[in-house]
Amino acid sequence: MQSLDRKLIRDLWLIRGQVLAIALVIAAAVATIVLSSGTYRSLELTRDLYYDRYYFGDIFAGLKRAPDSLAAEIAAIPGVGREETRLHQYALLDMPSVIEPVRGLIASLAPEGQVRLNIPVLREGRWPRPDNPDEVLVHEAFAEGHGLHPGDHIRATINGKQRTLAVSGIALSPEFVYSLGPGDLVPDNKRFGVLWMNRKALAAAANLEGAFNDVSLRLQHSAAPEDVIAALDNILKPYGGTGAFLRKDQLSNAFVDSELHQLEMMTLIVPPIFLVTAVFLLNIAMSRLAETERQQIGLLKAIGYTDMAVGVHYLKTAVVIVLMGILLGWGAGMWMGQGMTRLYIEYFRFPILEYKITPGVFLGAASISLVAACAGTLFATRRSVLLAPAAAMMPPPPPVYRPSLLERIGVLRGITPSGQMVIRHLVRWPLRSAFTVLGIGLALALFLSMMNFYDSVDLMLDSFFFRNNRQDATVSFTDIRPDSAAQDLAHLPGVLGVELQRNVSARLVSGHISKRVAIRGLGEDAELSRPLDAQGKKVFLPPEGIVLNERLASYLGVRAGGLLDVSILEGRMPERVVPVTGITTENIGLSAYMNRDALNRLLREGPVANTAVLMVDKAKLGDFYRELKKMPYVAGVASQAAAVSLFRKMV
Repeated sequence: MQSLDRKLIRDLWLIRGQVLAIALVIAAAVATIVLSSGTYRSLELTRDLYYDRYYFGDIFAGLKRAPDSLAAEIAAIPGVGREETRLHQYALLDMPSVIEPVRGLIASLAPEGQVRLNIPVLREGRWPRPDNPDEVLVHEAFAEGHGLHPGDHIRATINGKQRTLAVSGIALSPEFVYSLGPGDLVPDNKRFGVLWMNRKALAAAANLEGAFNDVSLRLQHSAAPEDVIAALDNILKPYGGTGAFLRKDQLSNAFVDSELHQLEMMTLIVPPIFLVTAVFLLNIAMSRLAETERQQIGLLKAIGYTDMAVGVHYLKTAVVIVLMGILLGWGAGMWMGQGMTRLYIEYFRFPILEYKITPGVFLGAASISLVAACAGTLFATRRSVLLAPAAAMMPPPPPVYRPSLLERIGVLRGITPSGQMVIRHLVRWPLRSAFTVLGIGLALALFLSMMNFYDSVDLMLDSFFFRNNRQDATVSFTDIRPDSAAQDLAHLPGVLGVELQRNVSARLVSGHISKRVAIRGLGEDAELSRPLDAQGKKVFLPPEGIVLNERLASYLGVRAGGLLDVSILEGRMPERVVPVTGITTENIGLSAYMNRDALNRLLREGPVANTAVLMVDKAKLGDFYRELKKMPYVAGVASQAAAVSLFRKMV
């Protein structure tokens, strides 16, 4: 071992506390890169392979009802590579493990081997037999939530009629990687599930023989998506089309894309924070080390060591520290990446999701860390290394301290001599002092921002679930119902209050910006679910106009008093220019509100609703849910308490 290498080991031991601190900070940066990049690549590769292998659609559209003969016209649209018309029917499922009526989405299923798009992946059991109308495939998430296996049975109410379904198999689908029920914020595998039934059997149960109410398309590579959507909307409009949309707006895929975007941002934002901190610490440590070893540097040069040799020695010291951090970061990053992958498996349902990381990620993280550290070390030691031997062997000249401007004008009069020494020391090296203060400030800011996350979640939950939406249950109807539905619900056990809503899908357009959202039509006296302003006061909905929350208004670039083009995507699909009459403050989602009477007038309908929010006596929830299951026009119910619990768990 050469003499400088032995000195290197002794130096590292001498400053072992600083070495460990710097190595840990570098390890944090490397671990974050390995964690986020590896998980991002694994999730992206798995998603793309899954979508491609099982023919996930590029365009989706829902409608009221259209004859099967229309499929040929849809397939003939220029740019369409594959098409599949399907049936979607919501049902109530009676599951013993929960007291609430469970919502189920039943999708039609072609015979095995004949499904053209969004092909289910069989995980257990077998495909439903064509000659057995009661056999179904069950989504794996729902099956796990209720402990279902092939051979089990499910009691369901489909189109107002009760029947017992037999589970023939457990499956996944690229269409439901993130299985989210209508109106839900997080997946609830106990209260919402996806099932697949033979098309002929589902058509008979839903009174849709010879018809379809859902379309999925796969585009050719040369297709123009906007042109295909326009042509599809034109074909489906007479049949109650609700507006076609691209894959990026498909609910499940939108959540997967959002998570990928967050991982990408983590890679871009977090590691630089740790790297800058590590370089700053390394700069201080190496500059102090070189400054205290001036005489040793002079002796080394006097006996023949060159500036290059001495500089490489200090550079090697920094490299050893960085390599320690890199090795720790690699191990920690892989461990955390595997843990995050296990967490994704709980929420994102892929046939297989493994944490795979390429050597390039390891090398990239190491290279970035080494380059940053070497740059900081060279800057810190350059002056000491370049000293002539005679000058290096002499002690450094003492710093010159002069009265500061604050002392000269008398601001610091009365400060003790020791206090004046502190102030002069800070003023003598203003840049070093400023960076030290900045570093402490950023560290404290980072700590507070992380701790503030928990308070932010509590505030968000309190605002959304306990001030904006104070209901105990949200009931959705199979179709629009007259206002007399409120009386039917009010007579159920434990119901303390009922408010009706008319919720419709719409496209809001401002200039060249558009957004597909749900407009919530609320009554003038709505108290259970109501929009609030920045001061937490109720925003009253005028007889005309639309109210947007801040995020949606910002996205569309409109303010109160502006105008929006509103295209309703249901019924007669009317289009109107509607004034923006107010802006609300909400922490979750993109929300738009209208007076229910005004919305019904826009739809050219009478006093009708398709949703109800209820306040229910907690002691009578069991009786309430049992009676609710018997109502034929109830499509589903969402429990507010369950939503809060699941949201907290996921966050």
